[in-house]
Amino acid sequence: MQSLTLESATERNAGRLARLVPRLHVKAFTGGTIVAIFVLVGILGPLLAPHDPNKQQLTAMMKPPQGVGAVHALGTDNLGRDILSRVIHGSRVSLLVAFAVVFVSGFIGITLGAVSGYFGGKVDFTIQKLVEVVWAFPPLLLGITIMAFLGQGLFNLILALVSQRWIPYCRVVRGQTLSLRERDFILAARCLGAGKRQIIWRHIIPNLIQTSLVIGTFAMASSIIAEASLSFLGVGVPPEIPTWGTMLADARIYISTAWWLPLFPGLCIFVTVLGINLLGDALRDLLDPRLKRTASGI
Repeated sequence: MQSLTLESATERNAGRLARLVPRLHVKAFTGGTIVAIFVLVGILGPLLAPHDPNKQQLTAMMKPPQGVGAVHALGTDNLGRDILSRVIHGSRVSLLVAFAVVFVSGFIGITLGAVSGYFGGKVDFTIQKLVEVVWAFPPLLLGITIMAFLGQGLFNLILALVSQRWIPYCRVVRGQTLSLRERDFILAARCLGAGKRQIIWRHIIPNLIQTSLVIGTFAMASSIIAEASLSFLGVGVPPEIPTWGTMLADARIYISTAWWLPLFPGLCIFVTVLGINLLGDALRDLLDPRLKRTASGI
C-alpha cells in the first residue's frame, strides 16, 4: 500500500514537472533572447547607429518614420536628431546603469546580509536597523534627493540607485545565512580551524549565489525603470547623453503631434523590462529548491 502511494506521488510530481518544463523553456528562451539582443545592441552601439545621436539637422526636424533602409528609419525629433541612433545609444546607458547597479548593490547586500546572519547579536542588530532606516525612505524620492545634492552624472546616478537596492539582497541573504550557519558543513569547517571570514566567503556566500542571481534579474528591470524615471524628471545623466528617459521627457510636449517620439523609447523600455522579467521568472522557477526536490524524487 505504501509503495503504491509513493508511486502515485512520484507520477504526480513527474506530471507536474513535465507541464512546467515547456513553460520554463519558453520564458527562458524568450527572455534570454530579448536580453541578449539589447546587450549586443548596447555593445555594438557606435557601429550600428547610422548617425551621430546628438547631431542636429534643423532642415530635417520632426520627420515621421520612413521605414527600413531609409535615411531616418524611425524618424527625427524636434531638433532633427535621428531617433534610431538615439535609441541605440540610449540602450548602452540603460544597460550600463542596470548592470552596474545590480553588481554594486548585490556585492553590498550579500556581504552585509551574510555578516549580519552569521555573527548575529549586536552586529545583526546594527545592520538591520540600518536597513530599516534606509528602507523608510521612498525609493524615487531618495534618488531625486541624492541627485539634487550631488548633481547630474552617470556615477551619481548609479550611486542614487544603489542607495536602496542592496536591501533585498541583505534581507534574503540574512535569512538564509541564519539557516546555513547551523549546517553540518559549517560546523565541520569550524572544527577544522577555519576563521569566520573564511567561512563567510568560502562556504556561505557561494551557497547564496542562486538566490542572489534571481534577485539580480528583477533588480535589473527595476533599475532600468528607475533610471528612465530620473532621466525623465531631469535629474539623471546630463542632457547631452541620450537615454530612453531623456527621450521620453523631450517627447512629452509633442506627444499629440509626433507619436513616434515617445513610442520607440517607451517600447524599448517595455520590451527590455519584459525580457528581463521573463528571464528572472524562469530562473526563479528553475532554481526553486522545492522544484529541485521534486526532480530528485523522480
